[in-house]
Amino acid sequence: MPLPHRVPNGLTVLDTFCCGGGMGMGYYLAGYDVVGVDINPQPNYPFTFIQGDAIEYIREHGHRYDLGHGSPPCQKYTPLNAYNHKVYPDLIAPTRAAFEAVGLPYVIENVEAAAPELTDPTLLCGPMFGLKVYRHRLFETGGGLTLTAPPHPKHTARCTRNGYLPTPEKPFMSIHGGRHSRAWQNAACDAMGMPWIKVPAGGNIPLGIREVCEAIPPAYAKWIGEQAATLLGATSVPTAA
Repeated sequence: MPLPHRVPNGLTVLDTFCCGGGMGMGYYLAGYDVVGVDINPQPNYPFTFIQGDAIEYIREHGHRYDLGHGSPPCQKYTPLNAYNHKVYPDLIAPTRAAFEAVGLPYVIENVEAAAPELTDPTLLCGPMFGLKVYRHRLFETGGGLTLTAPPHPKHTARCTRNGYLPTPEKPFMSIHGGRHSRAWQNAACDAMGMPWIKVPAGGNIPLGIREVCEAIPPAYAKWIGEQAATLLGATSVPTAA
């Protein structure tokens, strides 16, 4: 997919635990050059990608970037884990320590249940950005970066069950893991603002299911990136749409 037009701001962002690139695309649209790092292969990631340990990469190379973003695995904190009792890595504190060690202004994202592990996080949600998906996520900032959230509209629109397409009566989508159709995945991509994860006609349906189900809408990162650009001395700060 050709990258959309944007106004470069002269800054670079290190997108760690990058997965399919939802946050990376938002930072790109805000003007940043983006480099993603993830321990797993990410064939759908739309920017420069480095496979490796994110925390090690921050400590070794973080000083080369203007801004750091980290989305450590959230499974440890999700409600589902209260039932399956699996052991997942707890990487929020190590990610913070790595960013602080290299003196890099940073953003750390995670789910609401991870709030006790985050320092004074800001909550963002889809309707803040005109999206038809309720997707609460928390964002801790450090290194001099602060955020003030936009107004949070009430959740008055009805939401479909997971795996079902939106309808006039239920215009918002519930986007979580599972076995889903090509039509559902593509509709979810539209709701999230992630067209590069869509399944082409005749394509393999599972392609990108995990990426879109675990992703953060790019609109969140675009807004964060625009807030950060002023602090970081961008050469050109795009005007918010």
